[in-house]
Amino acid sequence: MAHRVIWSQAAADDLQAIAEYIERDSLHYAASVVDKITILTRSLPDHPYLGRVVPEFERDDIRERFVFSYRVVYQVREDVILIVNIIHGRRQYGPESTKLL
Repeated sequence: MAHRVIWSQAAADDLQAIAEYIERDSLHYAASVVDKITILTRSLPDHPYLGRVVPEFERDDIRERFVFSYRVVYQVREDVILIVNIIHGRRQYGPESTKLL
């Protein structure tokens, strides 16, 4: 069954904050990062379980893929892939980080 991709407000806010932060140094690089993250999320329905299980959760439905140094965290549901967060790889992340899961 084909999945739809939807974004949580937290993930949309994360992407906006990432873009604004990178734009301070490079508009081009900020646009590139946002574009690559967007392309990745659009490809998730093709292979939703391709990403690795997020180690902090250890649940098969909570996965992540990497774009540069950013973790795109998503949850695979019955007919939806929910983009939960986009975080820097060095940021602390765990079950208390989101209430969506």
